[in-house]
Parts: sequence; C-alpha cells; structure tokens
Amino acid sequence: MNPPVETIRLLGGLTLAQAVKVSGMADTGGGAKMLIRDGGVLVNNEVELRPGRKLQAGDRFQVPGGKPWMVIA
Repeated sequence: MNPPVETIRLLGGLTLAQAVKVSGMADTGGGAKMLIRDGGVLVNNEVELRPGRKLQAGDRFQVPGGKPWMVIA
C-alpha cells in the first residue's frame, strides 16, 4: 500500500529548497539546502542535488523513507 501523500500548492517559481522548508523536512532554508546537497531528498524517486530546482505541478519529493509530498497547481 502506498503511503498517504501530502500536497503543497505551486506558487510562482517554487524551488525544491523552499518546498523542503515549507513541508517541515528542514527548519531553515539553509538546512534545506544542505539536506538537498547531501543527497537527502528525492524528486520523482531520484536523488536531486540542486536546491534551486524549480518544481512543477505533479512533481513528488520526499526524504528517503519519509512521507511523500506532491506539488499541485
């Protein structure tokens, strides 16, 4: 069974680092950037190392083994 998916609304140019912070995966923007650069975040089931990656509606992100989040329009 798939885990429940939380959603985050796409507001303009949402970056991965912003989404990680808003979702509570990191307490600060700097912490979000470090987590991403250390390979601790998956986007669409692949490791993403770019904190500035622009997310699009339908993208899913999560920390490995964590609750998945999906970007909605």
